[in-house]
Amino acid sequence: MIPSMSEARRIEGISAVVCNFQGEAYLEECLRSVLSQEGIDEVLLVDDASTDGSVALVRERFPSVRVIRLAENRGPCAARNAGMRAARRRFVLAVDNDAVLEPDVVRKLRAALEARPDCVVAQVRSVLYDDPQRVHYDGASFHYVGLFALRNFYRPLAEARGEGVVEVDGLIAICALLDRDEVLSAGGYDEEFFYLAEDFELSLRLRILGFRLIAVEDARVRHRGGTAGLSFRGGGYPERRIFLHSKNRWRILAKLYSFRTLLAIAPGLLVYECAWLAFVLRQGFLRAHLAGKRAFFGELPRILAHRGGIARTRKVHDRDLLVGGPLTLSPALVDSGTSRTLARALDVVLRAWWWIARPLAG
Repeated sequence: MIPSMSEARRIEGISAVVCNFQGEAYLEECLRSVLSQEGIDEVLLVDDASTDGSVALVRERFPSVRVIRLAENRGPCAARNAGMRAARRRFVLAVDNDAVLEPDVVRKLRAALEARPDCVVAQVRSVLYDDPQRVHYDGASFHYVGLFALRNFYRPLAEARGEGVVEVDGLIAICALLDRDEVLSAGGYDEEFFYLAEDFELSLRLRILGFRLIAVEDARVRHRGGTAGLSFRGGGYPERRIFLHSKNRWRILAKLYSFRTLLAIAPGLLVYECAWLAFVLRQGFLRAHLAGKRAFFGELPRILAHRGGIARTRKVHDRDLLVGGPLTLSPALVDSGTSRTLARALDVVLRAWWWIARPLAG
């Protein structure tokens, strides 16, 4: 049950859950920043079957940290869910291993959630680790093609829009304070996503069910390099990411959008699919793209089974959550003048179609 804004809420204690896979190079700085925060009662490390020295490092240097080792690498969704279930406290600070928290992050997130008892998630503003005067992730809206429309993406910090506590729709799962009971009651992370867009799916599902999310703009973390072979920050666009993009975006559309919405946005989706296929062909990753589509259709019966339950409990319409822009693309996709021009043209077309489709959406 979501409390109203008039009800008082006091957060007595917080469990920190650090999700880790092959993070030996990141963990020491991450854990020191977490342990330095005021108000954390326990710290858990959920290790996703790492084969590097992550667990040995934690046990040697951070004996107070409780380690949960998963038997196999099932991705961050499974690790985050396991950490939330194992936490002793209702309010959980969920942290990725490549995040470094600045001072007072937890105090600021807790104060924001105490002041907004109608909200179940308070997230940080993340900045680039090597360029902390530039925003990396800062919450988002839901683009109707199944992508995040990111706030302040790569914008200089001095020019970033918003200050104080800002209500947002999209959760960027780098570091956030969660009401564990409410998030798990809504189903937690969908563990069939493995990686990529899992935070989009969770936050859209939470918003559909009527929950609210906020971003605390002066609670900042520095965000490091991401997961090798999956993150685009290492340069280029990994083939594995093509596969996951192909599968997971369609999972979101099939699971969470109403049939009426899918019909209304179909022309815009077709335009986006053609543009994305052109990029895939240019990269030489058609096989990975098609493999993603095969995986999606193999999972479709389970997806449709989930969709029925969400439809029955829906409280917010698609047309009140989805947006037509901006189309936010990773730097790896717009690495030339030509690609940037084409991306702007695509953005204009998609915005125009949403203007037509929104009144028809579910």
